[in-house]
Amino acid sequence: MGTYHFRLPDIGEGVAEAELTVWHVSVGDRIEEDDPLCDVMTDKATVDMTTPVGGTVTAIHGKVGEMRAVGSVLVELEVEGEGNAAPAAKEEATAPAPAPAPAPAPAPAPTPAPKPTPAPKPAPSPSSSAPASFPLAAPATRRRAAKLGIDLERIRGTGRNGRITPEDIDRYLAGGDDRYATRSGVEEIEIMGLRRRIAQKMEDSWRRIPHITYVEEIDVTELENTRAALNASRASDQPKLTILPFFVRALVKALPDFPHCNAHYDDEAGLLRQHNPIHCGIATATEKGLAVPVLKNAETMDLWKCAEEIARISAATRDGKASREELTGSTITITSLGPIAGVTTTPIINAPETAIVGPNKITEKLTRVNGEIVTRKVMNMSSSFDHRIVDGYEAAQFVQAMKRLLETPALLFID
Repeated sequence: MGTYHFRLPDIGEGVAEAELTVWHVSVGDRIEEDDPLCDVMTDKATVDMTTPVGGTVTAIHGKVGEMRAVGSVLVELEVEGEGNAAPAAKEEATAPAPAPAPAPAPAPAPTPAPKPTPAPKPAPSPSSSAPASFPLAAPATRRRAAKLGIDLERIRGTGRNGRITPEDIDRYLAGGDDRYATRSGVEEIEIMGLRRRIAQKMEDSWRRIPHITYVEEIDVTELENTRAALNASRASDQPKLTILPFFVRALVKALPDFPHCNAHYDDEAGLLRQHNPIHCGIATATEKGLAVPVLKNAETMDLWKCAEEIARISAATRDGKASREELTGSTITITSLGPIAGVTTTPIINAPETAIVGPNKITEKLTRVNGEIVTRKVMNMSSSFDHRIVDGYEAAQFVQAMKRLLETPALLFID
């Protein structure tokens, strides 16, 4: 028998360390080749670690949320043959998890401390925000409440027509009425995994990039008419169009004239990398937090293909099935809050990119057109730029180019 050390492999793209997010094995488990060992997360994606050999787990190194360096031992296995580790080699500062020892005779379980009886809630002081209606209660109930110093307006009545009963006062004293109950305690949640990556990335982007935010109102009446007409006539195998494919199409048309906005800035090397292909990040909300799947080579897609691909990569990301390749390589990002949208946003740049744009809520607005007051559909487009690379005037020109394309949607389809 021998010992096999499974080390964190080089995942690529200059990754030097990764965060342990899930363990799939424990000491004593018998595993076969290609069984999952653990999941690790880089600043790009979550990667499954599988074993190249079968054996018995004798030690695991690291706990969930811990950063592990590339090349460090994650799992030790007892395997047939010699393995890949010398018996006396000391690979880790972290001691292996000990094999289970014979259990000693069970000691008597300590008697749990009795739960403290909750003290009656202090009478709340009158507040200017209290309900103005006169609470219904019998005279005896009112006298009891006054004696206890309880404001009846703070109690929810369960009697007829909301009348406050003696039982309602008892329940309030026992903490049963939770509308105005005093709350206590603090829940501590360790920030790890995707949430920690998001926090680190947002902090780094905000700290290192001087943002300039530009918001412009866009008349999307014709765009919405075009979208409705296309959706009404689409084939059964074609996806329903949202506004995002039109935004992507506008980027494809506008960015060649503004290459600084489709670029990565390496501030440590002092190097700007302007990209010819348009790899558009689509900011997507998931249960674990924000992720950015990438619409690769958007310049090659028509409107329907773009909509289909956005739907596919967004669904894969929300389901946790997006590949590493699908979550990396964006050159500019679109951020959208979907139905909740909002009037405007101040988006944070997805570093090392130099620009981010996003649609906001569409509303109806009365405006004068050719001397007549008409109702138009309007929307604010929010955008942020790396002010080290993109000057304010250039940012404004880029947004105005987007505005012209979106307000005259026929231009989106003319080469």
